[in-house]
Amino acid sequence: MKILKLITCFFITMVCFTACKKDTETPRDKQEETRPNIVFIFGDDWGWGDLSAHGHPYVKTPNIDRLVAEGTDYQRFTVASGVCSPSRAAVMTGHFPARHNVDGHFAWVKDNAKRNMPDWLDPDVTLLPRLLQKGGYATAHFGKWHLSNNMVEDSPAPGVYGYDEYGAFNCSGEQMPVHNDANRAIAFIEKANEENKPFFINLWIHEPHAPHHVVPKYQQRFPELPEDDNIYASILSHADDRIGDVLDAIDRLELADNTLVIFSSDNGPARAAYDVKELKLKYDSATGAGYDTSASKGITGGRKGYKASLFEGGIGVPFIVRWPGKVKAGVIDNTSLMSAVDLLPTFCELAKVTLPENYESDGISQVATLEGAEYPLRTKPLFWKYNARWPASNRTPDHWVSYAIVDQNWKLVANYDLSYVELYDITKDTYEKSDLKEGNAAVVEALINKIKKWQAELPTGPDSKLFSKERETI
Repeated sequence: MKILKLITCFFITMVCFTACKKDTETPRDKQEETRPNIVFIFGDDWGWGDLSAHGHPYVKTPNIDRLVAEGTDYQRFTVASGVCSPSRAAVMTGHFPARHNVDGHFAWVKDNAKRNMPDWLDPDVTLLPRLLQKGGYATAHFGKWHLSNNMVEDSPAPGVYGYDEYGAFNCSGEQMPVHNDANRAIAFIEKANEENKPFFINLWIHEPHAPHHVVPKYQQRFPELPEDDNIYASILSHADDRIGDVLDAIDRLELADNTLVIFSSDNGPARAAYDVKELKLKYDSATGAGYDTSASKGITGGRKGYKASLFEGGIGVPFIVRWPGKVKAGVIDNTSLMSAVDLLPTFCELAKVTLPENYESDGISQVATLEGAEYPLRTKPLFWKYNARWPASNRTPDHWVSYAIVDQNWKLVANYDLSYVELYDITKDTYEKSDLKEGNAAVVEALINKIKKWQAELPTGPDSKLFSKERETI
């Protein structure tokens, strides 16, 4: 009996010790044992200067400004293209989009064929959402797709690419209304939270891409503005409100401390091709009717060029990261050269997902940078390819670059046959004002040779398995 009493006391002591230990564990201890949720918000044509936090003269974005206040504003982030589809392909694959023959936006089949492009992104390559899905994450995509297009009816639906749930437009099948993105994302977050699963959401919002779908409630917020500016400010205000709804849901569910939230854009701002004297409407088969680029008033914060340019105005975009306790709050990092091709390895490291042995990203993991280290020199080069006009048009003087490379502190831009180049110290000259090719002939030659070597690695054309049946009729 004495031994039995001793054993009983021992077990009671252990239970009490365990209970006390659990009681003394902080939420921080539990958080460190949990992989973070990831919400990646990708605007469409949202210029670097199109935030009130970045000094826009009349656009108001209090919810994105809240991310700036509660996180780090990385001001030297670049995407992998000056236009939509290749930029998005880079996020999905961690590769320069030219490796997949995605050099322009996915359009009609005949246009894709003319540009030596596939009709959709290959769903069988290594993909960010599928890696996270296989790693135990609940995965979702809400908003713009454009890794094919709704005109290509036999293209794979987004769900094939590794999403448990999606609602999208610019894809095959049913087109989700553009303003339903946040509500769908919130419902998915609530469901994943109930199931106690980490979640990854691509929230790829429509704004401020044309057509501009205005709502009177938001136009009434800017009564003093001329109509074109009013339209632009109102659509961004609407988008900012929806982003705020998602942030509020994360807070309401007490998930903020373990949720990485990123706001960025797929490329620089669109502008009307010519001097527009009156507003015009357009109809888009995926999103409906709205104002065309006559109401596109985006700005780049002084960066050269805009959408479809490989100067910084076309590829330098907002990149704001909030993760309380992990990413510093209220910090501006105007040094670190981060890229969209870095997202896949970064997210996978955070999610503790091992990359396949036969896969190599064109980017690097930036976890250390998110945690406060600076990355001022690009030791792994970045490459861009775009079919630009040469010589440059007088109307678009900064849209002649077909190839670009960033290596160490240098950025070299070149026309289609590499016969004309410009060289910038991109660490010091964000606005690309001082062409330094004179006096740096050895640097220019080395960078041109790296571009040529990269060109030799690229495929000559897309795989026919990525062709619509419609190609048979072309």
